[in-house]
Amino acid sequence: MKRSIALLLLALGMNAAYADGRKMAVPDHAKWKEECGSCHIAYPPKLLTADNWQKMMGSLNKHFGANAELDAKDNKDILEFLKKHAGSGERHSAASLRISDTPWFKREHRSVSPKEWVHPEVKSKSNCSACHQNVARGYSEHDVRMPGGKRWEEEEYDDD
Repeated sequence: MKRSIALLLLALGMNAAYADGRKMAVPDHAKWKEECGSCHIAYPPKLLTADNWQKMMGSLNKHFGANAELDAKDNKDILEFLKKHAGSGERHSAASLRISDTPWFKREHRSVSPKEWVHPEVKSKSNCSACHQNVARGYSEHDVRMPGGKRWEEEEYDDD
């Protein structure tokens, strides 16, 4: 009985994650892809709030230890795009401006064990493409492959 309930809850949770993942389409914007994607993946705007993007774009001279400054025209263009497609609410907000510090990210990745984050193919929580195979087209739980090639549903995680 407990196993049936657990499986039902897992299925419902996967459906919710899939529905949320389907909403994580990546809008198209050439300058954003070019500039932001030149150093890392161009993270979908929905992953942070408009206020977070405003703060981040206003401090590109010290962007997580690098100088990522843009000319004023490109900065304004990209910022408007990010704000237009930004996430809303506390679930997409992080005082650190790190997507991996948002409540949404923490909830979506709660079953990923600490050892997976330091796996040689992953190295960091910011390396989305290590597990999200088609991240350039958007996030979907059906495209997740953990290091070693296993689909995420096949992985067993410790709750340490």
